[in-house]
Amino acid sequence: MILKEGVQAPDFSLEGSDGKEHKLSDYIGKKIVLYFYPKDNTPGCTKEASCFIENISTFNDLNAIILGISRDSLSSHDKFIKKLNIPYVLLSDEDEVVCNLYEVLKEKNMYGKKRIGIERSTFVINEKGIITKIYRKVKVDGHVDDVIKDIS
Repeated sequence: MILKEGVQAPDFSLEGSDGKEHKLSDYIGKKIVLYFYPKDNTPGCTKEASCFIENISTFNDLNAIILGISRDSLSSHDKFIKKLNIPYVLLSDEDEVVCNLYEVLKEKNMYGKKRIGIERSTFVINEKGIITKIYRKVKVDGHVDDVIKDIS
C-alpha cells in the first residue's frame, strides 16, 4: 500500500512508555498526530518534543492526541520523558515494523557514513482513521504550528 493523504492509516500495535499496548485503531474518534523521530535525547528530537510539549493544551482543546515513535527502547524513552517531562506517550518500534508501514526509514549520510535511519515525519490522522496530512523531511522550526493549523 502506498501511503498518501486520503487513505486509511495503517493500524498497528506497539508498547508505549506508559507500559500499555497501543493500537492506532483504539484512537478512532480522536485526531492523532503520529510523529516519527530519529533518536531520544538528541538536539533536534529534543527541540521537536519541546515544541509539542509547549502546545499540549492546544492539542487537547482540538481533541488531538500526540504519539511519538522511534526505534529507541522503552528504557530510553523513560529517560527522555523524565528529562523533558513529556506529557504524551512515546512508542517503541525497535523491530521497525511500524517505521516500515509508514515508510519513514531512509538512507542517511552522517559524517561520510551511510546508514538507515528514521526520516523525521508526521502524519495527521482524522477521527475516522484517515490520513489527512503527511509531512516528510520535517524541519522542526514552525512544524508544530503547521500541524495545529492543519487540525484546527
